[in-house]
Amino acid sequence: MTGERQDTIDLQDFLKMRGMVETGGEAKFRVQGGEVRLNGEIETRRRKKLRRGDIVEYAGQRVQVDF
Repeated sequence: MTGERQDTIDLQDFLKMRGMVETGGEAKFRVQGGEVRLNGEIETRRRKKLRRGDIVEYAGQRVQVDF
């Protein structure tokens, strides 16, 4: 569907896109292992949909979702 803006991104894809992890496998391991926080809460669903403005924290990094 051309012309539509994507309003969400999966947590695992965001981690890869921002270089916070190197592979999808690592993203899965880190998220399901409880190492990632979303808006201050531990998030264990790797396909959790993120929206602009959400805050992702992992390995000492704190990144606002903006894509």
